[in-house]
This record gives sequence, structure tokens and C-alpha cells, in this order.
Amino acid sequence: MLLKDKVAVVYGAGGSIGGAAARAFAHEGARVFLVGRTVAPLDKVAEEIRAAGGDAETAVVDAGDEAAVDAFVDGVAARAGRIDVSFNAIGYGDVQKPLMEISEADFLQPIVTAMRSQFLTTRAAARHMTERRAGVILAFGGGGTQTLPGLGGFKIALDALEGLRRQWAIELGPHGIRVVTLKSGGVPESLPTEFPGAEAIVDSLVDATQLGRTATLADVGDVAAFVASDRARTLTATDVNISCGAIVD
Repeated sequence: MLLKDKVAVVYGAGGSIGGAAARAFAHEGARVFLVGRTVAPLDKVAEEIRAAGGDAETAVVDAGDEAAVDAFVDGVAARAGRIDVSFNAIGYGDVQKPLMEISEADFLQPIVTAMRSQFLTTRAAARHMTERRAGVILAFGGGGTQTLPGLGGFKIALDALEGLRRQWAIELGPHGIRVVTLKSGGVPESLPTEFPGAEAIVDSLVDATQLGRTATLADVGDVAAFVASDRARTLTATDVNISCGAIVD
């Protein structure tokens, strides 16, 4: 198994992307700590992991609360003895409107949320990873030159995430810690079925690809598990493009 005996922390684990990663990590042998702000979806993912023979624990933590994040991560390290993987897949609460129509608060919300959360969770994990001179920091999102009208601050938050990833990578690399973001052109399974215009959105996502299909949640989990594993030990300071060609690097 790719992650046998590893310890992984997944923020936003009750969501579709975080849940997919958590399941894949556990399937590959990791002990997984599922983190989020709502108990029920975390418990659901944990139960699925345990039913499949995996090891999962849950914790309700606000990933934007410095004291809460630090205390949680310190606790995991004390109990598990190490932290090998930290994956932040929280939602940014973005409001998507044209820039001429959006309020300042709604514009800034995803940018501030992304930067605060990704900074805090990475720093908390890195404090323990540096002691062992090993570890992997993963994030989901990623930037690129392509964008669409009406996204408000969302795309800007993703671009900022890449800037933060570069800064962390260059500072943590000498300590043996890898930092990677995963980016997709959209994962249709992550859309709520009742989401307005979901069918048209899915069609547009597929049309934008070069392969005539989009990444599935299983794809996201599989790639995340590989990148987190020692098989990908040469990957850092980069993003991994799983957009099926929708995002051209």
C-alpha cells in the first residue's frame, strides 16, 4: 500500500473532495484524521472508511482558527507520533458575481479564507514535519492563466494559493517537506444534484477538456494518494494537473 503506516490529516474531509482524498489515503494504509466544522458528514466518511477496514478519527475544528488548528495538530502528533500528510480541501465560501457587481466583503471572502486556512494548517503541520525532516503538504485548487467571467474572488484565491504554495515549498524544501497543489477543471460529482443549472455546468466542463471527460472523485483520491506517497518523492514546488486538458499549462 502506498501510504502504509502513514498519518494523514484531511481538512474539509466531510466535503466531496476532502472525503475522496480521505478514503483513498485510508485505502492505501494511512491512519486518517478527518477534520471539519460539521460532525455528521465527517462521521459518514469515517464510518465508510472503517467499514472498508481503514483507520479513521474525526475532529470538529475551524481551519481558520489559529489556536484551534495548533492545538488539534499538536494533539494528533502527540497521539500518533508523527504527521506525514496534511491536505487542506476546505471550501472558501466564495460568492461568484461579476467584479463590477460584487461587494468588497464578498470579493475578499474566498481570498482571505483560503490564505488564512492554508497558512495556518500548513504551518501547524510543518512544525512537526521539520523534526523528522519529512512530510507532504497538499492543497486542492491551483491557478493558471485561464479564467471565466463572473467568478468574483474565487479564481484570484486559487492564484493566491499557488503563490503561497511556492513560498512554502522554497522554505520547507530544505527540511525535506514537499508542497504540492492539485488542480482540476472541475469535478462534476462535487456539484450538489440540486445545484441550479448543474446539467449545463457539467456539459461545459466536459466540453472544455481535451479528453472528452472530467476527473472523478475517485481520480482525485487516487492522484492525491500517489502524490502523498514516497513514489512521488521527486514532486514538490509544483501543481499536478488533473483537468483532462481543460487547463493547458
